[in-house]
Amino acid sequence: MYWLVKSDPETYGWEQFQKDKITSWDGVRNYAARIHLRAMKTGDDVLFYHSNTDAGVVGTAKVTKESYPDPTAKEEGWVSVELKCLQSLKSPVTLKAIKAEKKLQNMVLIKISRLSVSPVTQEEYDTIIKMGGH
Repeated sequence: MYWLVKSDPETYGWEQFQKDKITSWDGVRNYAARIHLRAMKTGDDVLFYHSNTDAGVVGTAKVTKESYPDPTAKEEGWVSVELKCLQSLKSPVTLKAIKAEKKLQNMVLIKISRLSVSPVTQEEYDTIIKMGGH
C-alpha cells in the first residue's frame, strides 16, 4: 500500500525528519486519518507532504512499525505509526503541479484536502515520484 502524510514544516518538517531518521507519526486527531493509520503496514511506502508553506511532496518514507497507542493522546483509541525517512525528491512536487496532472485528479489529497494521512494508489505514487525526478 501507499500513503501520504502531511505536516506543516514549522511543526515537523522534512529537514527535521531527515535528522531524526525515524519518527513516531503521532498527534493525529482526525477519525478518518486514524482509520488510515490503523491500515498502514510495515513496509508500506509513504509520501511526505509539506502543508501550508511551500505545499507539496518533498520526500519518501517507509512504515517501520504498525499502529500502536499514541503516546501523546490523553484519550484511548488514538494511534501512531513509526516512519523511517528514505530520500528527498530531487524537486518538490507542488500542490499546483499535482492538481494540474490528469493522473492525480482523484487523489484523496485533492478531494479531502484537510486529511493529514491518506491512501495513495500505486499509479499516483509512481507519478509523483517521477514528477519529483526519481
